[in-house]
Amino acid sequence: MKTTRSTSSALRIGILGCANIARQFARDVAPSRKVRVDAVASRNAETAAAFAADHAIGRHHGTYEALLSDPDIDAIYIPLPNSLHAEWAIRAAEAGKHVLCEKPLALGAAEARSMFDAAARHGVMLLEAYPYYFQPQTGDMLALLREGAIGTVRSVQASFGFNLAKPQGNIRMNPELGGGALLDAGSYPLSLIRLVMGCAPQRVQADASWADSGVDISLAATLFYADGRRAQFDCAMDSAMHRRAMIAGTQGTIETEFLNHTSAEPAGDAHGYLPSQLRLRRGTAGTVPFENLQSATGSGFRFAAEAFAAVIARRDFDGIARAAAASIDIAATIEALAQSAKLGRAIDVQAG
Repeated sequence: MKTTRSTSSALRIGILGCANIARQFARDVAPSRKVRVDAVASRNAETAAAFAADHAIGRHHGTYEALLSDPDIDAIYIPLPNSLHAEWAIRAAEAGKHVLCEKPLALGAAEARSMFDAAARHGVMLLEAYPYYFQPQTGDMLALLREGAIGTVRSVQASFGFNLAKPQGNIRMNPELGGGALLDAGSYPLSLIRLVMGCAPQRVQADASWADSGVDISLAATLFYADGRRAQFDCAMDSAMHRRAMIAGTQGTIETEFLNHTSAEPAGDAHGYLPSQLRLRRGTAGTVPFENLQSATGSGFRFAAEAFAAVIARRDFDGIARAAAASIDIAATIEALAQSAKLGRAIDVQAG
């Protein structure tokens, strides 16, 4: 049976796993009155107990199954390795729990569809957790696009990369755990491209560099759309940190860093969060100055969790269906890009 709660009470979340990202999530969500982390699970009881003590979480479980059986949990947050997302999202749905799942949701489109099918069968909501999606800055960017501030979008360029300081033993270097730049970093710019373009590309052409472990260490690609639009993106795990997108329209351009977590302070934030740039040029000439736009700031983890709580409280299954369509498009695009990089030719995207 699906867990029920009053629409006026906080969403009770259980964290499935104790990775570093789970610690950041627990820390950032802690001040919220709309969501509350009430339990955590690990496959090691001592690890779960230590995590719970560190973050003042009331309950801890020594197995994932025990968390899914916890009657006082409404929703599960999944920060597990990419290869485990589908299994545990489906099992959580079968246990009647809503699911907030870290990106990338799935390793392919068929896997993503099976996850959403399970959620629908059991009357729960499943949402892919891209923290920047829920940043006020992203909402401001989408409002500009809707109002036609840059005319009709013709192209998008998006990039995200970072450097793995200690690649040896890192799960991102393990192909069996869904590692590689495309899945770990590329899903971010691809999600922004899908957000802006509103649909999946028709075909893709990708080129990658490969690590000895067999994962892609960097990848760049062009996405071709049925209406003649194009997008380009690149991702890397062997470069300095960078994260930026440029949206070109018929009447102007938008540039953004689309950061997961933001601060109004240029330095000195307690968690190292920084301001995220959003610039708008209303015009086609290079002489038109950019406007630097300011948005509200904060943790994308908290924004995402509170947005998820809101759609659950409203029973906004239509909103979840729109998000699901985007997630399936992203998964299908990732699948085609991986195939293109391996085969060295353009691949059609099997979305929809």
